[in-house]
Amino acid sequence: MTNTPTPVIPGMHPDPSVCRAGEDYYLVCSSFEYFPGIPVFHSRDLVNWTQIGNALDRTSQLLLTAETPSSAGIYAPTLRHHDGRFWLIVTSVSHGGGNVVFTATDPAGPWSDPILLSEVGGIDPDLAWDGEGNCWCTVAGVSQYRIDPSTGETFGLPQRLWSGTPGVKAPEAPHLYRIGDHWYLMIAEGGTERGHGVSIARGLAPDGPFEPCPANPILSHRSTDDPVQNTGHADLVQRPDGSWWMVLLGVRPGGGTPGWHLLGRETFLAPVSWADGWPVVGELVSGPAAGEAERDDFAHTGLRPCWISPRDRPERHCTTGDRPGWLTLNARGSGLDDPDVLFVGRRQQHLSCRARTVIDTADGSGGLAVRFDEDHHYEIEVASGEVRVLARIGPLRTVVASRPATGGPLVLGVQVDEAVEPRDPRSGPDTISFGVEESDGTFTVLASLDGRYLSTEVAGGFTGRVIGMYAATGTVHFDWFDYEPLDR
Repeated sequence: MTNTPTPVIPGMHPDPSVCRAGEDYYLVCSSFEYFPGIPVFHSRDLVNWTQIGNALDRTSQLLLTAETPSSAGIYAPTLRHHDGRFWLIVTSVSHGGGNVVFTATDPAGPWSDPILLSEVGGIDPDLAWDGEGNCWCTVAGVSQYRIDPSTGETFGLPQRLWSGTPGVKAPEAPHLYRIGDHWYLMIAEGGTERGHGVSIARGLAPDGPFEPCPANPILSHRSTDDPVQNTGHADLVQRPDGSWWMVLLGVRPGGGTPGWHLLGRETFLAPVSWADGWPVVGELVSGPAAGEAERDDFAHTGLRPCWISPRDRPERHCTTGDRPGWLTLNARGSGLDDPDVLFVGRRQQHLSCRARTVIDTADGSGGLAVRFDEDHHYEIEVASGEVRVLARIGPLRTVVASRPATGGPLVLGVQVDEAVEPRDPRSGPDTISFGVEESDGTFTVLASLDGRYLSTEVAGGFTGRVIGMYAATGTVHFDWFDYEPLDR
């Protein structure tokens, strides 16, 4: 693809919410079934972002079990800075879940244990405070509650608000703002697929009544040939210079028809101007160019915040302390088909990329995988003296290629290559190749697989690809892991 705006936070970082504290901006995203939950980012310019932590990094904050389906878990957080504290409200679609609030004085953490809003139903909760100190929680649908976020207490009954364009489905992702003399209620509508968009209304009080913007939707790429699609679920922030900006989610579909997006929904940025008291959204601003290769030598206690695992990651199963400079995984479950698998990965963030790792399977079996969910994943695995490439697509699981494993640790690799010019309307979006690095440094490809089967359009759900390491049996050690962007 050419002239495609790039995300400011690429890879599976959907449902962005942003706030400013002084000269600093902070942003959070949905994390679904992955632990730790809710990645937290920092920026000074809204374009260059650095992950500084994960808000939910303890099981007392987030309990995801093997019964938690993929694409369940943590939905649509809202982050706000009010009265000297950071407030985070989110829906947990999991055991003992609901709408919960967390607080912190430092957005890098630690964050508090959850405060449950037991009377607040729905998803996509928002927080806003009025001049009298009342806190308003608005949820998808669109309904509103007056709450005490520090205790979880709810006052009175919920009331219905403006719910978007008549006849358009899925009014969700509400955010309420006081700007000038008006309260603005901004929502997503049309569903988070190709019909996604952003609409807005305004009123003189936080509970309305609201009049819709005559130019709604103020943002949508539906029915266009724009290379970024599914745009919506937005949040507004004002810079110290008075300018306004919008963060939003979008996808970059590739290949032929109907177009497959692979990395999940990503975070994009757009400028906002004002005309007749209504926001006007400008063209998407490209994020930073692809960076250099990143290597993790596992030389520190604990893992960097970019590493995530399905549902949980007990220290007894995942440690950098057993063998200094190595990541040790003790198998749990029966492989990547099992919701209880021990897998440690990072989001695929580029349409073309390469990842490698050194694996020692003297005491077990495991490998390097590209995971979408339990039913959709490709991997290269070392087991019983053999290196093999496996593919799981829905109910089908097969060994695609194999060769004998040489003695000692092996370097396993995966390379993803974007299909820049589809051959015909059925062409997939990319090719995923797995192989082994030989002793002379050459790379032997064992199998190349069609990437469309690891896409949202095939697998369904709300997530994207994650590339990482896993243990299938016994104990497996990994010396290092590197990830290299190859985007053109």
